[in-house]
Amino acid sequence: SCHRFIASPNVHLLIDCGLFQGQEASTNSLKQHEVLFNLTAVQALIITHVHIDHIGRLPYLLAAGYKGPIYCSIPSARLIPLVIEDALKMGFTRDAKLITRFLQTVQQQLRPLDYKYWKEIYSDDNMLLRMRLQRAGHILGSAYVELDLKTRQLSTDSWQSHRTVYSGDLGAPHAPLLPAPQSPYGTDTLIIESTYGNKLHEGRRERRLRLRAVLEHALANGGTVMIPAFSIGRTQELLYELEALIHDSHGLSNINDLEVIVDSPLASKFTEVYKELKPYWDKEALQRLRAGRHPLDFETLYTVDSHQEHEKTVEYLAKTRRPAVVIAASGMAAGGRIVNYLKAMIGDPQHCVLFVGYQAPGTPGHTIQKFGRQFGSQKAAGIEPWVELDGQRYPVRCQVETISGYSAHADQHNLVNFVRRMRRWPTQIRIVHGSDQAREALRNEYSKMAAAAGKQIKLVLPMADVADFDC
Repeated sequence: SCHRFIASPNVHLLIDCGLFQGQEASTNSLKQHEVLFNLTAVQALIITHVHIDHIGRLPYLLAAGYKGPIYCSIPSARLIPLVIEDALKMGFTRDAKLITRFLQTVQQQLRPLDYKYWKEIYSDDNMLLRMRLQRAGHILGSAYVELDLKTRQLSTDSWQSHRTVYSGDLGAPHAPLLPAPQSPYGTDTLIIESTYGNKLHEGRRERRLRLRAVLEHALANGGTVMIPAFSIGRTQELLYELEALIHDSHGLSNINDLEVIVDSPLASKFTEVYKELKPYWDKEALQRLRAGRHPLDFETLYTVDSHQEHEKTVEYLAKTRRPAVVIAASGMAAGGRIVNYLKAMIGDPQHCVLFVGYQAPGTPGHTIQKFGRQFGSQKAAGIEPWVELDGQRYPVRCQVETISGYSAHADQHNLVNFVRRMRRWPTQIRIVHGSDQAREALRNEYSKMAAAAGKQIKLVLPMADVADFDC
């Protein structure tokens, strides 16, 4: 996600600056992520949230010479240094001095903003450009962006206004911890994500029942439930739901034997920030706190920090078959500590891999998920599915489950409602940040919605690598 808003030839905004993932990632990633457009007109960078596909290209942007302000929400400002430090260590350098210097530069450029308040970005005699962040409900600190542009028409000496909304990633209603996004009053142009533009999620009750069933399987079989999850957002939501299932453990025998393990130093840091920023939680989560419960810090929750402790935990769970839930990065099993758990246990039918988020084509997570869906037919045909991890093939014999309801993304119904609930519908919707199939499906739904309401909406599917919007 990396969009340029062109208000005039000399006044641009950059909204997000992320890395490619999965099949979209080039083999020459350094070349792919170079910032080739002119930065001299960029007045500001606006960050919608801190997932790597929205901010991972920030080091390249600063290396290209960007020295302007970086606007984001207050929680995002707390999280950005953690994400960028990790990204630098993974893809650039482990030189502590260089990392410290870069983080100091980022901190100097950060401009945290409260939700709902207008911030003037640029003004002169002929133009006024301002922005406002609204809660997006995707992860802590996530926002969608309202841009308000007023330009003087010299021929009539009058002012013309144009409102643009950029969705960032929208969260699903009834997700744990965070309030659901509320639609803006209206807009002229909407630029909207479409990650799940062709899918519908399970309801919260259904997904909790399915998660409970996975826990029952682990308790009955003495297996480990391996959950690939990104360190921020999904990990904290899962902890919240697991605490609820353990607290309301009617019929779950031996639930106190179930260890919940977060094996990610970065996820632990994010969870601490989540706990510190309780004012940004939703009403349900705050009610649990007032009742004396600790949704992100319960008795059977353990964290693994050092690599040595990680290796011992993998060996312990693989040998003892003690019932456990392990949450570890990366969310698409493309690297990180989850890979060692998969290598040790994916070939054992007593264990389980549980996917709770989008798996990009080309990632090991997508391969495992696909084989899990086809396992019965492949077994009948005498074919043993496998996945390549760290250059070696591993048979996929364990249980494979997917619970889409825990996605932090809005589904097709939510994305349609985001527009439907506006008082003033956009005259143009640009559908981005999704597969071709998802974008096309969402365009069809918007087309049907507009036709039923007797309204005209221009629906645009920009080229995947061209996401400029010229006012």
